[in-house]
Amino acid sequence: MSQKYDAIVIGSGSNGIAAAIRLQQKGLKTAIFEQAATPGGATRTQELTLPGFKHDVGSAILPLGLASPFFRNLPLKDFGLEWIYPEIAYAHPFEDGTAYGCYKDIETTAAQLGEDRQAYLDLFSPLLENWDKIGGELLGPLGIPEHPLEFMKFGLKALPSAQMLVNHYFKNERSKIFFYGSAAHSTLPLTNIASASFGLVLTTSAHKFNWPFPKGGAGNFTKALLDYYKSLGGELFMNTWVEDIRDLPNAYAYMFDLTPKQLLKVRGLNFNSLYRRRMEAFNYGAGVFKMDWALSEPIPFASEKCRKAATIHIGFTKKEIENSEKEIHQKNITSTPYVLVAQHTPFDPSRAPTGKHTAWAYIHVPNGSTADFTEVIENQIERAAPGFKETILGRSTMNAVDLQHFDPNLIGGDINGGKQDITQLFTRPIAKLSPYATPDPRVYICSSSTPPGGGVHGMCGYHAAQKALKDHFQELL
Repeated sequence: MSQKYDAIVIGSGSNGIAAAIRLQQKGLKTAIFEQAATPGGATRTQELTLPGFKHDVGSAILPLGLASPFFRNLPLKDFGLEWIYPEIAYAHPFEDGTAYGCYKDIETTAAQLGEDRQAYLDLFSPLLENWDKIGGELLGPLGIPEHPLEFMKFGLKALPSAQMLVNHYFKNERSKIFFYGSAAHSTLPLTNIASASFGLVLTTSAHKFNWPFPKGGAGNFTKALLDYYKSLGGELFMNTWVEDIRDLPNAYAYMFDLTPKQLLKVRGLNFNSLYRRRMEAFNYGAGVFKMDWALSEPIPFASEKCRKAATIHIGFTKKEIENSEKEIHQKNITSTPYVLVAQHTPFDPSRAPTGKHTAWAYIHVPNGSTADFTEVIENQIERAAPGFKETILGRSTMNAVDLQHFDPNLIGGDINGGKQDITQLFTRPIAKLSPYATPDPRVYICSSSTPPGGGVHGMCGYHAAQKALKDHFQELL
């Protein structure tokens, strides 16, 4: 393959594809090289349990796929993408069989919280009103905000820990637990500085866009992106493991959708020793233990609100969730962990044989854990849905190491491309003016190890592509 390209992307996760699309949109000649036989990184759909049951192997609900300033402006509908919108974005059950649901309508959501109703509105209404002004900047690198006052107001709420924020705003434990459900997506101890930011962004996006998912499987999101990319003239090469950049065709720019640990293994890169040492110090976060089930019927949640939500956060007391997220960073796991559950088939029956259902769940675990947490997860779900275990027809489990084998970007089962604490939230993979550029002027990082981090939003790839355009193709901007 001696043909010369303007830019080559290594890795076909959502960020790699986003980078390739952005460059191709500008008229450049690009290609994507992917090591696996199936594109998409962690955004894929397969039959993991029984024939006819389609499971999302990695990402299952894509709240930022629609909220992404880049993806939402692509004509993906023309390439077969159909979004499914559950009535309730996410729900949080309590032990008495009731639950709170996060509706798209903020007033309906707040009304459930009783005496905390106004506090909820005070917290989220300004963020929702200003999302169009600050949303794009929240999903990007540090810079001078276009709307500094609105951005500062968000920062004052986002900088505290989730624990500090809920104790300041809410009186009732259930209101605090409800916020913890979205904040715990951070995979951080909820006492950590800035852990509140994840709950703020995700909940605001639920009120702005809902938490949708692609009909037929998350893999259809990848397919639509790639079909659009190919329609622009882009090329895709599978089963190509890049060990040496000199094995690739010539190009002005090489965009790596890889984490630091993987990138440093690629030979032929002109990285100085200081940059290598700083990259080697990059911190990976906790891993996950993930399960899929083939079910004879929908999960029998006691609460109707849970039955109307595609995403369910399980953790029955404030202390239970706090301990769950603290212990994993001390290499422990509790017997009552925070569980994130997704159920697609009540809203998308195309994913299972007629009358049957699927479910998906994970818990956070110590990075690299090989322990089996099947019983722990199923026990937690059973508490919210008595009779759940009796509906199981088949199951698939993946520990943290299995996940890395499935997708080499998931180092030790870390689904966020690196720890997203205050030291690596914006300054990832290292602190520098342009986190996407490297000492090698040809080489850029476009993975979730760059800002804004984990999630299927493509903004890491978009911003990396913008940097490459500025450096090598200024006339196209």
